[in-house]
Amino acid sequence: MNLRHLEFFMVLAKTEHMAKAAEELGISQPSLSYAINNLEEELGVPLFEKDGRNIKLTNYGKIYLKYVKEGLGELNKGSEYIAELLNVNKGHINLGFTFTMGQNIVPEIVRQFLKDPQHNQVTFSFKQGTTDELVHDLLDDKLDIVFSSEPRNLKNNNQINLTHIVNQEIMAAVPPHHPLGKQNGDSVTLKQLLQYPLIAYSEQSGLRPTIEDIITNEGLNPNVRIEAIEDHTIIGFVHWNFGVAIIPHLPQLAQDQVELLHLDVKKNYHRLFAITKNNHFMTSSMSLFFDFVCKYCKENYLDKNILI
Repeated sequence: MNLRHLEFFMVLAKTEHMAKAAEELGISQPSLSYAINNLEEELGVPLFEKDGRNIKLTNYGKIYLKYVKEGLGELNKGSEYIAELLNVNKGHINLGFTFTMGQNIVPEIVRQFLKDPQHNQVTFSFKQGTTDELVHDLLDDKLDIVFSSEPRNLKNNNQINLTHIVNQEIMAAVPPHHPLGKQNGDSVTLKQLLQYPLIAYSEQSGLRPTIEDIITNEGLNPNVRIEAIEDHTIIGFVHWNFGVAIIPHLPQLAQDQVELLHLDVKKNYHRLFAITKNNHFMTSSMSLFFDFVCKYCKENYLDKNILI
Protein backbone atom coordinates (compact mmCIF):
# COMPACT_ATOMS: atom_id res chain seq x y z
CA MET A 1 0.00 0.00 0.00
CA ASN A 2 1.39 3.38 -1.08
CA LEU A 3 1.56 5.91 1.77
CA ARG A 4 1.39 8.76 -0.71
CA HIS A 5 -1.91 7.38 -1.99
CA LEU A 6 -3.24 7.39 1.56
CA GLU A 7 -2.36 11.07 1.83
CA PHE A 8 -4.22 11.68 -1.47
CA PHE A 9 -7.22 9.86 0.00
CA MET A 10 -7.25 12.07 3.11
CA VAL A 11 -7.12 15.30 1.09
CA LEU A 12 -9.90 14.13 -1.25
CA ALA A 13 -12.00 13.11 1.76
CA LYS A 14 -11.55 16.63 3.13
CA THR A 15 -12.34 18.56 -0.08
CA GLU A 16 -14.86 16.10 -1.60
CA HIS A 17 -13.84 17.59 -4.97
CA MET A 18 -11.38 16.04 -7.43
CA ALA A 19 -10.14 19.32 -8.98
CA LYS A 20 -9.67 21.05 -5.61
CA ALA A 21 -7.89 18.03 -4.12
CA ALA A 22 -5.59 17.69 -7.13
CA GLU A 23 -4.73 21.39 -6.95
CA GLU A 24 -4.00 21.21 -3.22
CA LEU A 25 -1.80 18.17 -3.75
CA GLY A 26 -0.04 19.68 -6.77
CA ILE A 27 -0.84 16.71 -9.03
CA SER A 28 -3.08 16.13 -12.04
CA GLN A 29 -6.65 14.87 -11.72
CA PRO A 30 -5.82 11.66 -13.65
CA SER A 31 -2.99 10.93 -11.18
CA LEU A 32 -5.38 11.43 -8.27
CA SER A 33 -8.03 9.22 -9.87
CA TYR A 34 -5.43 6.53 -10.51
CA ALA A 35 -4.31 6.59 -6.85
CA ILE A 36 -7.88 6.35 -5.50
CA ASN A 37 -8.77 3.57 -7.95
CA ASN A 38 -5.72 1.61 -6.80
CA LEU A 39 -6.78 1.96 -3.18
CA GLU A 40 -10.34 0.84 -3.95
CA GLU A 41 -9.13 -2.15 -5.95
CA GLU A 42 -6.77 -3.18 -3.15
CA LEU A 43 -9.48 -2.87 -0.51
CA GLY A 44 -12.20 -4.34 -2.68
CA VAL A 45 -14.75 -1.64 -1.77
CA PRO A 46 -15.67 1.84 -3.10
CA LEU A 47 -14.38 4.68 -0.95
CA PHE A 48 -16.24 7.52 -2.72
CA GLU A 49 -19.53 7.95 -4.54
CA LYS A 50 -20.85 10.76 -6.74
CA ASP A 51 -22.90 13.49 -5.06
CA GLY A 52 -24.09 15.78 -7.83
CA ARG A 53 -21.04 17.55 -9.23
CA ASN A 54 -19.00 16.60 -6.18
CA ILE A 55 -18.16 13.32 -4.47
CA LYS A 56 -18.58 12.05 -0.92
CA LEU A 57 -17.27 9.24 1.21
CA THR A 58 -19.13 5.96 1.26
CA ASN A 59 -19.71 4.24 4.60
CA TYR A 60 -16.64 2.13 3.81
CA GLY A 61 -14.71 5.33 3.11
CA LYS A 62 -15.77 6.88 6.44
CA ILE A 63 -14.60 3.81 8.34
CA TYR A 64 -11.33 3.65 6.43
CA LEU A 65 -10.66 7.39 6.89
CA LYS A 66 -10.67 6.99 10.67
CA TYR A 67 -7.91 4.38 10.54
CA VAL A 68 -5.89 6.20 7.88
CA LYS A 69 -5.88 9.36 10.01
CA GLU A 70 -4.74 7.41 13.07
CA GLY A 71 -2.14 5.44 11.13
CA LEU A 72 -0.60 8.41 9.33
CA GLY A 73 -0.72 10.39 12.57
CA GLU A 74 1.33 7.71 14.35
CA LEU A 75 3.79 7.53 11.44
CA ASN A 76 4.25 11.30 11.58
CA LYS A 77 4.84 11.10 15.32
CA GLY A 78 7.45 8.42 14.69
CA SER A 79 9.17 10.56 12.08
CA GLU A 80 9.18 13.54 14.43
CA TYR A 81 10.58 11.39 17.25
CA ILE A 82 13.36 10.04 15.04
CA ALA A 83 14.22 13.59 13.97
CA GLU A 84 14.32 14.57 17.65
CA LEU A 85 16.63 11.67 18.46
CA LEU A 86 18.99 12.80 15.72
CA ASN A 87 19.07 16.31 17.16
CA VAL A 88 22.25 16.53 19.22
CA ASN A 89 20.61 18.85 21.77
CA LYS A 90 17.45 16.77 22.23
CA GLY A 91 16.62 13.10 22.60
CA HIS A 92 16.13 10.50 25.29
CA ILE A 93 18.70 8.20 26.92
CA ASN A 94 17.88 4.95 28.71
CA LEU A 95 20.61 4.51 31.33
CA GLY A 96 21.20 1.42 33.45
CA PHE A 97 23.45 1.26 36.51
CA THR A 98 24.37 -1.12 39.29
CA PHE A 99 23.37 -0.56 42.92
CA THR A 100 26.65 0.95 44.13
CA MET A 101 26.92 3.36 41.19
CA GLY A 102 23.59 4.93 42.10
CA GLN A 103 25.09 6.24 45.34
CA ASN A 104 26.97 9.10 43.76
CA ILE A 105 28.71 8.73 40.40
CA VAL A 106 25.64 8.26 38.16
CA PRO A 107 23.66 11.20 39.62
CA GLU A 108 26.82 13.31 39.56
CA ILE A 109 27.60 12.62 35.89
CA VAL A 110 24.02 13.16 34.69
CA ARG A 111 23.64 16.36 36.71
CA GLN A 112 26.94 17.75 35.39
CA PHE A 113 25.88 16.87 31.83
CA LEU A 114 22.51 18.62 32.22
CA LYS A 115 24.12 21.75 33.69
CA ASP A 116 25.14 22.73 30.17
CA PRO A 117 22.19 24.76 28.75
CA GLN A 118 22.69 23.03 25.39
CA HIS A 119 21.97 19.66 27.02
CA ASN A 120 18.95 20.52 29.15
CA GLN A 121 16.47 19.22 26.58
CA VAL A 122 17.98 15.72 26.74
CA THR A 123 15.90 13.46 28.98
CA PHE A 124 16.84 10.28 30.87
CA SER A 125 15.19 7.09 32.07
CA PHE A 126 16.99 5.08 34.74
CA LYS A 127 17.10 1.39 35.62
CA GLN A 128 19.01 -0.17 38.50
CA GLY A 129 20.04 -3.83 38.53
CA THR A 130 22.88 -6.32 38.46
CA THR A 131 25.53 -6.13 35.77
CA ASP A 132 24.29 -9.23 33.95
CA GLU A 133 20.66 -8.04 34.01
CA LEU A 134 21.57 -4.62 32.68
CA VAL A 135 23.82 -5.93 29.90
CA HIS A 136 21.04 -8.31 28.84
CA ASP A 137 18.71 -5.29 28.54
CA LEU A 138 21.39 -3.38 26.63
CA LEU A 139 21.68 -6.19 24.08
CA ASP A 140 17.87 -6.32 23.89
CA ASP A 141 17.84 -2.57 23.03
CA LYS A 142 16.01 -1.66 26.23
CA LEU A 143 18.99 0.40 27.43
CA ASP A 144 21.36 2.71 25.57
CA ILE A 145 24.24 2.64 28.05
CA VAL A 146 25.14 0.76 31.23
CA PHE A 147 27.40 1.82 34.11
CA SER A 148 28.60 -1.31 35.90
CA SER A 149 31.31 -3.84 36.62
CA GLU A 150 32.72 -5.95 33.80
CA PRO A 151 30.15 -8.65 32.88
CA ARG A 152 31.05 -12.16 34.01
CA ASN A 153 28.65 -14.36 32.09
CA LEU A 154 28.59 -12.80 28.62
CA LYS A 155 29.34 -15.56 26.10
CA ASN A 156 30.50 -13.23 23.37
CA ASN A 157 32.29 -10.07 24.52
CA ASN A 158 32.32 -8.83 20.91
CA GLN A 159 28.70 -7.80 21.46
CA ILE A 160 29.66 -4.92 23.76
CA ASN A 161 32.19 -2.12 24.16
CA LEU A 162 33.76 -1.58 27.59
CA THR A 163 35.11 1.87 28.46
CA HIS A 164 36.87 2.17 31.82
CA ILE A 165 35.56 5.31 33.52
CA VAL A 166 36.32 5.18 37.27
CA ASN A 167 37.80 3.07 40.05
CA GLN A 168 35.82 2.43 43.21
CA GLU A 169 37.60 1.90 46.52
CA ILE A 170 37.06 -1.49 48.15
CA MET A 171 36.74 -1.14 51.92
CA ALA A 172 36.21 -3.21 55.05
CA ALA A 173 32.88 -2.92 56.88
CA VAL A 174 32.62 -3.87 60.56
CA PRO A 175 29.79 -3.44 63.07
CA PRO A 176 29.73 -0.32 65.25
CA HIS A 177 32.07 -0.57 68.26
CA HIS A 178 33.81 -3.62 66.75
CA PRO A 179 37.31 -4.54 68.04
CA LEU A 180 38.72 -3.65 64.62
CA GLY A 181 36.90 -0.31 64.61
CA LYS A 182 38.33 3.14 64.08
CA GLN A 183 39.54 3.46 67.64
CA ASN A 184 42.35 1.19 66.44
CA GLY A 185 43.03 3.19 63.27
CA ASP A 186 41.30 3.86 59.98
CA SER A 187 42.66 0.81 58.10
CA VAL A 188 42.76 -2.95 58.56
CA THR A 189 44.60 -5.84 56.95
CA LEU A 190 42.67 -8.60 55.25
CA LYS A 191 44.11 -11.15 57.67
CA GLN A 192 42.77 -9.15 60.61
CA LEU A 193 39.37 -8.75 59.00
CA LEU A 194 38.89 -12.39 58.00
CA GLN A 195 39.33 -13.62 61.57
CA TYR A 196 35.59 -12.95 61.65
CA PRO A 197 32.76 -14.51 59.59
CA LEU A 198 32.35 -12.85 56.17
CA ILE A 199 29.09 -11.48 54.79
CA ALA A 200 29.89 -11.92 51.10
CA TYR A 201 28.51 -10.91 47.72
CA SER A 202 26.77 -13.68 45.81
CA GLU A 203 27.92 -14.93 42.40
CA GLN A 204 25.34 -12.68 40.69
CA SER A 205 27.25 -9.60 41.81
CA GLY A 206 29.76 -7.94 39.51
CA LEU A 207 31.88 -7.19 42.60
CA ARG A 208 32.42 -10.85 43.40
CA PRO A 209 35.43 -11.45 41.05
CA THR A 210 37.30 -8.39 42.35
CA ILE A 211 36.78 -9.39 45.99
CA GLU A 212 37.71 -13.01 45.27
CA ASP A 213 40.95 -11.81 43.61
CA ILE A 214 41.81 -9.67 46.64
CA ILE A 215 41.29 -12.60 49.02
CA THR A 216 43.10 -15.12 46.76
CA ASN A 217 46.12 -12.81 46.39
CA GLU A 218 46.43 -12.75 50.20
CA GLY A 219 46.22 -16.56 50.35
CA LEU A 220 43.30 -16.54 52.76
CA ASN A 221 40.24 -18.76 53.07
CA PRO A 222 37.31 -16.84 54.60
CA ASN A 223 34.49 -18.29 56.65
CA VAL A 224 31.54 -17.15 54.53
CA ARG A 225 28.45 -16.96 56.71
CA ILE A 226 25.93 -15.34 54.35
CA GLU A 227 25.89 -14.41 50.65
CA ALA A 228 23.77 -11.54 49.30
CA ILE A 229 23.49 -9.66 46.04
CA GLU A 230 22.66 -6.17 47.27
CA ASP A 231 24.79 -3.75 49.30
CA HIS A 232 22.21 -2.77 51.88
CA THR A 233 21.44 -6.40 52.75
CA ILE A 234 25.13 -6.99 53.43
CA ILE A 235 25.34 -3.79 55.47
CA GLY A 236 22.27 -4.83 57.48
CA PHE A 237 23.81 -8.14 58.51
CA VAL A 238 27.11 -6.47 59.39
CA HIS A 239 25.27 -3.83 61.42
CA TRP A 240 23.59 -6.55 63.48
CA ASN A 241 26.93 -8.25 64.13
CA PHE A 242 26.54 -11.36 61.96
CA GLY A 243 30.02 -10.77 60.57
CA VAL A 244 32.21 -8.38 58.61
CA ALA A 245 32.19 -7.52 54.90
CA ILE A 246 34.31 -6.31 52.01
CA ILE A 247 32.26 -3.70 50.17
CA PRO A 248 32.71 -0.78 47.78
CA HIS A 249 32.91 2.72 49.14
CA LEU A 250 29.34 3.94 49.64
CA PRO A 251 29.45 7.72 50.23
CA GLN A 252 25.79 7.98 51.25
CA LEU A 253 26.09 5.26 53.91
CA ALA A 254 24.91 6.44 57.33
CA GLN A 255 27.86 6.40 59.73
CA ASP A 256 25.88 4.68 62.48
CA GLN A 257 25.15 1.62 60.31
CA VAL A 258 28.68 0.21 60.02
CA GLU A 259 32.24 1.43 60.33
CA LEU A 260 34.10 1.65 57.02
CA LEU A 261 37.87 1.06 57.15
CA HIS A 262 40.47 1.31 54.42
CA LEU A 263 41.63 -2.12 53.34
CA ASP A 264 45.38 -2.55 53.51
CA VAL A 265 45.94 -4.59 50.32
CA LYS A 266 47.89 -3.99 47.10
CA LYS A 267 44.85 -3.44 44.87
CA ASN A 268 42.06 -1.96 46.92
CA TYR A 269 39.81 -0.82 44.09
CA HIS A 270 37.22 -2.11 41.65
CA ARG A 271 37.16 -1.07 37.98
CA LEU A 272 33.86 0.32 36.67
CA PHE A 273 32.83 0.76 33.06
CA ALA A 274 30.51 2.52 30.67
CA ILE A 275 29.13 -0.27 28.47
CA THR A 276 27.58 0.25 25.05
CA LYS A 277 26.42 -2.13 22.35
CA ASN A 278 28.97 -2.92 19.66
CA ASN A 279 28.26 -2.03 16.00
CA HIS A 280 25.04 -0.32 17.07
CA PHE A 281 23.63 3.01 15.89
CA MET A 282 24.11 5.70 18.54
CA THR A 283 21.83 8.73 18.45
CA SER A 284 23.41 12.18 18.43
CA SER A 285 22.35 12.90 22.02
CA MET A 286 23.63 9.51 23.17
CA SER A 287 26.95 10.07 21.40
CA LEU A 288 27.21 13.50 23.02
CA PHE A 289 26.52 12.03 26.47
CA PHE A 290 28.99 9.16 26.00
CA ASP A 291 31.76 11.58 24.97
CA PHE A 292 30.95 13.75 27.99
CA VAL A 293 31.13 10.75 30.36
CA CYS A 294 34.54 9.67 29.04
CA LYS A 295 36.00 13.18 29.23
CA TYR A 296 34.48 14.04 32.61
CA CYS A 297 35.62 10.82 34.30
CA LYS A 298 39.11 11.00 32.79
CA GLU A 299 39.68 14.59 33.90
CA ASN A 300 38.09 14.31 37.35
CA TYR A 301 38.94 10.76 38.39
CA LEU A 302 41.33 8.65 36.28
CA ASP A 303 43.94 11.36 35.54
CA LYS A 304 43.96 12.38 39.22
CA ASN A 305 43.97 8.79 40.53
CA ILE A 306 40.88 9.59 42.58
CA LEU A 307 38.78 6.66 43.75
CA ILE A 308 35.04 7.05 44.11
